[in-house]
Amino acid sequence: MSGKTSGADASGGDVKLSCRDVWKVYGPNPDKYFTNRSGRVDDPAGLADQIRDDGHIVAACDVSFDVHVGEIFVIMGLSGSGKSTVVRSLSRLVEPTAGEVILDGQNLLETSNSELIDVRRHKMGMVFQNFGLLPHLTVIENIAFPLKLQGVPLAKRRQKAQQVIELVGLEGRESSYPNQLSGGQQQRVGIARSLAAEPEFWFLDEPFSALDPLIRRQMQDEFLRIQQMLHKSIVFITHDFLEALRIADRMAIMRDGAIVQMGTPDQLVLNPVDSYVADFTSDVPWIRVLKASDIAVPPSAPVGDLPSVSGDTTLEDLLSVVSRSDGGVLVTSPGEGSTLGVVTQKSLIEALAKGVQAQHVGKSSGEP
Repeated sequence: MSGKTSGADASGGDVKLSCRDVWKVYGPNPDKYFTNRSGRVDDPAGLADQIRDDGHIVAACDVSFDVHVGEIFVIMGLSGSGKSTVVRSLSRLVEPTAGEVILDGQNLLETSNSELIDVRRHKMGMVFQNFGLLPHLTVIENIAFPLKLQGVPLAKRRQKAQQVIELVGLEGRESSYPNQLSGGQQQRVGIARSLAAEPEFWFLDEPFSALDPLIRRQMQDEFLRIQQMLHKSIVFITHDFLEALRIADRMAIMRDGAIVQMGTPDQLVLNPVDSYVADFTSDVPWIRVLKASDIAVPPSAPVGDLPSVSGDTTLEDLLSVVSRSDGGVLVTSPGEGSTLGVVTQKSLIEALAKGVQAQHVGKSSGEP
């Protein structure tokens, strides 16, 4: 997970986008349930039940979260949970029924159509599961197309397109047409096209789910490499917890249009709020999620000259260090160096055993 920003760093930065009390209701008269566009209600769950009883569909129910500058915020859930509705509501590809979407202090739900078009062209990049490439345009023409809509001169847009072609590793395919490319190459074109306009905010809706497993893994690596260089603020949609685990700084799990739990991946694995969240995390290898700080305990004796590791070291990386130190390993605060505690061979084994037990419970919970 070295390609992403640490969750602590990302969540501590400035807020780039705020999603506040967003609702999306489908039906003959959805507006009647809201006295104003703010979406704030005293009992969201009760209102959602009433709306459903009236025969309407609640696709998004009182959804709120912040995305910080440079953060990868992942939204996940089963099919029909509302995750794609939310990401489309943020860009107003789907018009929310109520709520606020604030990007750089501007409420996008109050902007005019012309203002919204300008925001989409200059601040937003979007990548979807369906690559959406124009079949009659070459790779470089597809990538330069958003710049053409912005009125950028031909020479300048081809120069920018060539830069992102090199960024995503498509050199030599500039003159190819989409039907001459593999699925992974087509997705690279989609990513490059969204980056050509140098967006400040990036929306990705299951961009890799249509790819074969090996190519999908390669595209995740490529995505993290690009993010490490560009530090975009990102909302990423997926239904795959292992994918979320690789890329997320923070994440939210949705069910029936509402957010069930939000936090860092390790917080969700360690403390699922219900069996629905536990079921999502049941196949996650704890050794890749838990960090030294999660299992550090106060030392029972003077620490002496124990080897030390940073608190954000995963158990996977901690194993070899602990195995060579009978007295345990000193855990220090990332970046500060203050002592958080120690991890002993016994506490490490207990943590791994707890993970195995939790996974067994999650698999036998019977939740869909």
